[in-house]
Amino acid sequence: MIDLTDRQKTILLLVLRDYIETAQPVGSMRLMEHYQLDMSSATIRNEMAMLTELGYLRQPHTSAGRVPSEDGYRYFVSHLMHQAELPEAVQHTISHQFHQSRPEMEQWMTLAASVLAHQSQAVSLITAPHAEKSYFKHVELISTQGRQVLMVLVTLGGEVNQQILTLAEPVTQERLSAVAIRINQSFQGRTINEIIALPTHSDALEVDIIALITQDMRRAAERVSGNLYYDGISNVLAEGEFNVSEEARRALRLFDEPSMLQDLLSRTAMNSGIGGVQVLIGGEGAWEELRQCSMVLARYGIPGHVTGMLGVLGPMRMSYSKTIPTVRYVAGLLSELVNDTFAE
Repeated sequence: MIDLTDRQKTILLLVLRDYIETAQPVGSMRLMEHYQLDMSSATIRNEMAMLTELGYLRQPHTSAGRVPSEDGYRYFVSHLMHQAELPEAVQHTISHQFHQSRPEMEQWMTLAASVLAHQSQAVSLITAPHAEKSYFKHVELISTQGRQVLMVLVTLGGEVNQQILTLAEPVTQERLSAVAIRINQSFQGRTINEIIALPTHSDALEVDIIALITQDMRRAAERVSGNLYYDGISNVLAEGEFNVSEEARRALRLFDEPSMLQDLLSRTAMNSGIGGVQVLIGGEGAWEELRQCSMVLARYGIPGHVTGMLGVLGPMRMSYSKTIPTVRYVAGLLSELVNDTFAE
């Protein structure tokens, strides 16, 4: 990025601030009168023309007003925005909400999505923590009817997989429970490879159940992230960009195609450490659906063990100075909760 003079930085910052607040192109007279700048309208106009030539501003119509470009937003996030923390009162409110909720992963995910959507006034999205390796926790075998059995497999991290099995012949609940107890005692805390390396079982039912368990665990390990939660679509629908731009509305269709969102989040996660915040502006040339939007994302959890992603999606003129510290704070809070859960 080309560096700017102090005067250009000031003008770019004020154009951004004004446009984020009003959604209207900003002219030189507006800057001079509203912000009481100690420079003439002609000087401001010349600097705005230079910022446009450098690619940090653009002129959407033939009027004199300018709006920030994608590079303008990137320059703001990288160079002009101070590292801000959430006000202590807001931190206390959010922390209190989490500690008052039930100590269940799904409850935390739903709450995190709600908090992020409310605080940012954008669409929130969060993936449940996903183990980088699949570790067995326990299995339940429940007789339903006839030869059908419900198998509930829980892996370390709280991921639950359920499937209906059809056995060759009816089996009593007592026998199913006995098999589950033996498997739980042998497999607790083990990976797929460790389970496969254990001595072969002679019980045919047990062999079949173990084969299904390893299949489920392998599928769980191959998934790039946990279940996706989101909230706040009505927030962005109220923004002007999403009323007039088909391109902006197209971003919301990502939520009807979870696989695309999962891919976006997993590719972003590869380049982010725990607690680090990434800002994607205009799709960064990689995601056409996000050309009119920005995303603020962070990774949370236990490095090398179990992690998830959270963030918000909104118009490019979102309030980055509020959204970034909110995302960072909630990511830190969830990391603490996940750490506490796994410590237990």
